[in-house]
Amino acid sequence: MSSADRTDSDRRLDQAARAAWLYYVKSRRQDDIAVDLGVSRQIVQRLIALALSENLIRFQLMHPMAECIELADRLKDRFALQYCEVTLNEAGSEEDIPSVATVAALYLENLLTQKAPFTIGIGNGKAMRETVLRIAQMDRPQHKCVSLMGNLTRHGRASHYDVVTRLAERLGAQSYPLPMPIVTNSVEDRTVLQSQLGYQTLQRLIEEANILVMGIGYMGWQAPIHLDGFITDVELAQAMDGGAVGELLGSGIDAEGRPLKGGYHDRLTSFELRKADGRPTMIVGSGKQRVPAIRAALTGQLANCLVTDENTARGILLG
Repeated sequence: MSSADRTDSDRRLDQAARAAWLYYVKSRRQDDIAVDLGVSRQIVQRLIALALSENLIRFQLMHPMAECIELADRLKDRFALQYCEVTLNEAGSEEDIPSVATVAALYLENLLTQKAPFTIGIGNGKAMRETVLRIAQMDRPQHKCVSLMGNLTRHGRASHYDVVTRLAERLGAQSYPLPMPIVTNSVEDRTVLQSQLGYQTLQRLIEEANILVMGIGYMGWQAPIHLDGFITDVELAQAMDGGAVGELLGSGIDAEGRPLKGGYHDRLTSFELRKADGRPTMIVGSGKQRVPAIRAALTGQLANCLVTDENTARGILLG
């Protein structure tokens, strides 16, 4: 095509490309670009805007977090998440709870610093404990911290993950633990415990909570829920035979994120798993072993927020 055949629009795009190149690549000031092109500064601004609108400019974020940001966006799109943060970690690491817990703590701090009364429902486990330990100390007596699950074995031994009490201490907030076995000996025992006024109060607070935050476990012979004595060998085997790929608030979930029924689940005292409503419902999780569990929970819409690491994120997206 000869120069005579080129339209005014073509020539304007050429000029826009040159202005954008000088501005973004050569880091020239707009006043200097105006002198080079023989136009006013206002025209330079319009040319740069035209280059952006016509997709003449491609940005590449030159930072280690670039891939984490991309992974987070892909997870948000795939699972319709409200919020997702993916942290950096070492290439060969299979678990990085400290990094994940640090990011989760910063997210929660931003919510908890507010003066208006705020209620947080929180689970137990290593990820939750590490998250709570990283939250800055505050003075928020108007806030409420509510446990989403018990912290006792059926024989009365307490878990070393006393998360809700530690969180309340750091915030100077009101603490609502659930001092009962995660799994009772019988359905009748569960019915009796759940009929108590204290349990009913906790359930009401959970329903009204501003945010729910949970760790997540895998389901296998080294699973924490089994090693810590909350379920027996037989109960674990039954859950695995029933298709459990993970554990959320003590409940086994299958690959589609459906909470299991029968077996020890009929004696589970934890907050009942359900699809996340509009409020933030967050999973904080890391590790190759937890990939199927996290993917399942997100597939079943049991959570709408996620904090994880880049290796775990890649594993989730591969499924």
